[in-house]
Amino acid sequence: MTTSIESRIAEELGVRERQVKAAVELLDGGSTVPFIARYRKEATEMLDDAQLRSLEERLRYLRELEERRTVILESVREQGKLDEALEQRIRAADTKARLEDIYLPFKPKRRTKAQIAREAGLEPLADGLLGDPAVEPLAAAAAFVDADKGVANAAAALDGARAILTERFGEDADLIGEVRERMWQRGQLAAKVRDGKEEAGAKFADYFDFAEPFTELPSHRVLAMFRGEKEEVLDLALEPAGPGDEPEEGPSSYERAVAARFGIADRGRPADKWLADTVRWAWRTRILVHLGIDLRLRLRQAAEDEAVRVFAANLRDLLLAAPAGTRATMGLDPGFRTGVKVAVVDATGKVAATDTIYPHVPQQKWDESLATLARLAREHGVELVAIGNGTASRETDKLAADLIARQPELKLTKVMVSEAGASVYSASAFASQELPGMDVSLRGAVSIARRLQDPLAELVKIDPKSIGVGQYQHDLSEVKLSRSLDAVVEDCVNGVGVDVNTASAPLLARVSGIGAGLAENIVAHRDANGAFRARKQLKEVARLGPKAYEQCAGFLRIRGGDDPLDASSVHPEAYPVVRRIAASAGGDVKELIGNSGVLRGLRAESFVDESFGLPTVTDILKELEKPGRDPRPAFKTAVFKEGVEKIGDLESGMILEGVVTNVAAFGAFVDVGVHQDGLVHVSAMSRTFVKDPRDVVKPGDIVRVKVLDVDIPRKRISLTLRLEDESPSGEGGASAGAGAGRAGRGAPQPPRRERGGRGDRGGRGGSGSAGRGRESAPANGAMADALRRAGLLGPQGKR
Repeated sequence: MTTSIESRIAEELGVRERQVKAAVELLDGGSTVPFIARYRKEATEMLDDAQLRSLEERLRYLRELEERRTVILESVREQGKLDEALEQRIRAADTKARLEDIYLPFKPKRRTKAQIAREAGLEPLADGLLGDPAVEPLAAAAAFVDADKGVANAAAALDGARAILTERFGEDADLIGEVRERMWQRGQLAAKVRDGKEEAGAKFADYFDFAEPFTELPSHRVLAMFRGEKEEVLDLALEPAGPGDEPEEGPSSYERAVAARFGIADRGRPADKWLADTVRWAWRTRILVHLGIDLRLRLRQAAEDEAVRVFAANLRDLLLAAPAGTRATMGLDPGFRTGVKVAVVDATGKVAATDTIYPHVPQQKWDESLATLARLAREHGVELVAIGNGTASRETDKLAADLIARQPELKLTKVMVSEAGASVYSASAFASQELPGMDVSLRGAVSIARRLQDPLAELVKIDPKSIGVGQYQHDLSEVKLSRSLDAVVEDCVNGVGVDVNTASAPLLARVSGIGAGLAENIVAHRDANGAFRARKQLKEVARLGPKAYEQCAGFLRIRGGDDPLDASSVHPEAYPVVRRIAASAGGDVKELIGNSGVLRGLRAESFVDESFGLPTVTDILKELEKPGRDPRPAFKTAVFKEGVEKIGDLESGMILEGVVTNVAAFGAFVDVGVHQDGLVHVSAMSRTFVKDPRDVVKPGDIVRVKVLDVDIPRKRISLTLRLEDESPSGEGGASAGAGAGRAGRGAPQPPRRERGGRGDRGGRGGSGSAGRGRESAPANGAMADALRRAGLLGPQGKR
């Protein structure tokens, strides 16, 4: 009896099958994960959004598996080869790989040497030699010579028999499954630089002579090596075993496994050597090639899964960054020759003014630019100045600092803002629709200002892949990445809630139950009829039916409307519960909202009924205490050190404040205001072992770091979060080395065999270029010696 999909998922998630069945029924009925997690807790017995996302992904995989199983069963049945035993094996296959292994002998294929040999009547020869090795091969083969069938001599007959056995060995599902897993556990991925590619492929130098076990390879290293191969810099080899794992002479453990499977052994019989040679031939020409393709795919899929997970986690943190809120903001998109683009937006994000100033080289109109900014700030009541962090950002930051110093009465606060994706937004169709007639270059300044006010509301207008918080994202599966990132955006938007009267169409499109079409209809209805006064008015929007209303209503907010509950996350279907709660408290809903004293004195159990259980009532009471609360953190800013504006200004030992811009599997990148992010390696994040850097920091966090090392030619900055660590210096090498040695404590152990170093290069945004995407790599001195002892540097000075 085969296990049901629901049972498998329940076992994998560690929950009850009835919870999974309820969730699957809701998903199949058109409910979204945010809606189920928030408003159907009784049905799923409190499955959270993370569990539901995992459930949704496994449900998709297992249903695809069942579809493929059905196709395979039908194919084998049509061939007349489906017996009861084979059908049971096919139905018992629990992964796509296992299913394809079983199907391989029956899979329609082009005519092979083995098929030609069978047609020539050579299968009895192959069976005879395998079944009775006491037979002399050449003598047995002589009986099968037939020029009319293309078998010219005994040697040709033996070649045909070998082809038949080679195919048989290579299509044995149980054998292939066993040796695949053995190779995964014992094999390694090796890389060598191609002749003459050392200079052109310098960014892959860490992999010029490198090998590491499959099971120890982190995702960024796998993707870097595959990219090096794609760019024709590296040659990769999937080696079945590490050095010392196999005998120098004689059959390998893999060949012995094949031989044992088919009862082949060297006992001095006439056919034993021929059969052993056939096993070696099958392993080297067929099985190893097949496994190499399989394991390469497995490596890539595992690396992609991890890279997508990191990208999704970083995107979540960026979207849920602290909003500055409804405060008039001036956005500055820095530039030298083309000037600094200026955009002022009011408290609601509406563009109030735009301009272009030229404070930097070559025009150097500093005072004139200050006068323009002061005038705009005064006219529009600006409170915040958002500065894009691209080219000329520090110079523009200095301009803003001068403005604040000269005009203290304006009470301005300047903030450096990531401008990743701003240019993508500027040239988008939505930007043309949202900001018609505005020059493309000015739209970027508008986006920079708005993303300080509300990062989530602004960043949803940009394709998540263009925001630049992933590693090697351009090497990832487009479908897998998009699906994961879309889920993150959906969860973030619905977790925060959306003001239906101010939200843009792209933001509304991410709300549960609302797609792009309905979002446009909501905006059109709002433009034609004015602001929504009540959630129930959403039912008047074209094509927004009962199901869409059910899914979206709880996530849409109406502030200052007819019903105060419309500004909360309480779903309209639960309003009767709130009325009962208010009645029992002896007042109306308005008096109840925010009244902590009364609400905390109520027992949720008292209001449970057939429709609404304890989880929902508990959520309602919490929401009534702080209606419409924003789950995002409070807004605060980082202050870059004065006088530190370029990488050349950095010195070992400096303690700086910075903003975490990206987190990869091997560490975190931090913007300290020098146009080049520094790297805090995972080993320099804590005194204790850190498995996942995101356990320590997240994108957007403001941190204090110490500069460990600066490599100006390669634009690499090495930082530590442990401010007591000593930095390398020209003097006091011993102490510097000791400090660096501490930096290595708790770091991952070196691989079993390294050819040139660990190769921890993340590739910010998939660029693979120096600086942001790669670790600093000091090659000499006490610091390097200490890092080598800690296992963080290879023998050639590369991490």
